Amino acid sequence: MRILGQEFAGKVETLGDGVTAFAPGDRVYGTTGIGLGAYAEYVCAGGRRAGSVVAPMPAAMSYAEAAAVPYGAMEALRFLRKGGIAAGQRILIIGAGGSFGTYAIQLAKHAGAEVVAVDSAGKLEMLRAIGADQVIDHTKGDFADGAGDFDIVFDVIGRASFGRVVRLLRPRGRYVVANPHTAQFIRGLWASLTGDKKMIFSSGTVRDEHLRAVTELVETGALRPVIDRRYPLEQMAEAHRYADTEQKRGNIVIVVGREESVD
Repeated sequence: MRILGQEFAGKVETLGDGVTAFAPGDRVYGTTGIGLGAYAEYVCAGGRRAGSVVAPMPAAMSYAEAAAVPYGAMEALRFLRKGGIAAGQRILIIGAGGSFGTYAIQLAKHAGAEVVAVDSAGKLEMLRAIGADQVIDHTKGDFADGAGDFDIVFDVIGRASFGRVVRLLRPRGRYVVANPHTAQFIRGLWASLTGDKKMIFSSGTVRDEHLRAVTELVETGALRPVIDRRYPLEQMAEAHRYADTEQKRGNIVIVVGREESVD
């Protein structure tokens, strides 16, 4: 049976041969990579497991808070870096209310950019609270009204029309897509080869340095997780059902055993 789950936080129980960076009892967090397996009491992580990274937890975080950070924050950071986020830019984030999006808002603001966030009405207050300069209810407002007004469009969910998004970009703008479908990929590749507007659809390979950068941002107060709900491991199926409603704000945390606070 395949065990799901990719992010984790907890204490080191034991170490593999040759591991010297940690000691039993250390508070750590990270991702398991493509091997998954984090919905469990014990997780084997790091080493040669593809995409798996582990780092010391930010000191002031509980396990539940820390577990909500690694994957979403690292992916948002890597996509925005590839998109060339910089001070003074204007960025539109489509699907801003989930894990990637909530971290992307904070990272873009930390970089000095102006952020316009798009999502459903129930998430708009939260988006303002974490730093969005302007929010748009996708069922009422039309973000396409901002034609030629953005340096970066970050489409977290990959559902926006390619032609519609490209018209939003300023010259040499970047269209960053976290989950592109085939038509977007083909049109984006052609546009990148023939014009000055570029499509970015891959964030690259996850490395330890990415999690270290995220940890530093958390510890300086520039980044914090948004947690909508916590579920015990026994209610994992219910947690996924709630996630499938697309109403979650930020992250959902699965708690294994008794939830502990900051030591």
